[in-house]
Amino acid sequence: MLTWHELAFFSLACLILVLTPGPNMIYCVSRALCQGRGAGLVSLAGVLLGFVVHLMAASLGLTALLMAVPFAFDAIRLMGAAYLLWLAWQAVRPGGTAPFQARMLPADPPRKLFSMGFVTNLLNPKVAMFYLSFFPQFLHPENGSVLTQSLQLGAVQIGVSGAVNCLLVLGASGITAFLSRSERWLRAQRYVMGTVLGALALRIAMSDRK
Repeated sequence: MLTWHELAFFSLACLILVLTPGPNMIYCVSRALCQGRGAGLVSLAGVLLGFVVHLMAASLGLTALLMAVPFAFDAIRLMGAAYLLWLAWQAVRPGGTAPFQARMLPADPPRKLFSMGFVTNLLNPKVAMFYLSFFPQFLHPENGSVLTQSLQLGAVQIGVSGAVNCLLVLGASGITAFLSRSERWLRAQRYVMGTVLGALALRIAMSDRK
């Protein structure tokens, strides 16, 4: 099992990553702006189901991989660090996107909103890479079942993502109006995210497997 210290650090990492621009956030916020909070929450429910599918696939795959090929941990660790550096660059690069640059979407019934949220997340490479590259940094085979630890991390990640996106959906119109009047704050937010992601990448790259 994982320690409270590890879970706290992992929760912070999940918070930083869920606040970086991505298809899930943009889709849910866009739905909330176009069709109201109810549509945004239904879309978010589909997104969360997509997280469950990603989690099960990654947990079972990582368990098998780390048991069969122990040195795969180092390869995954370096891939994870490279991926976080790429996310950091996306946040600070000139012309980088912001989370609340929402798209205009046509009105759809709840069933379609849910299914589109599910598919949007299922096909989101950011989520797949997060599970496959970031989870192994917190897995310790010597402390028990890798599968149990993966599911524990997944529950934390889904909880953090669900809570943050729910707040964003509920406050989408107000937050968007604020950001549209505060380009300086939006630029600062991007650089803070980029710095934190870069620091996480360096920490992972320089860490040793216990």
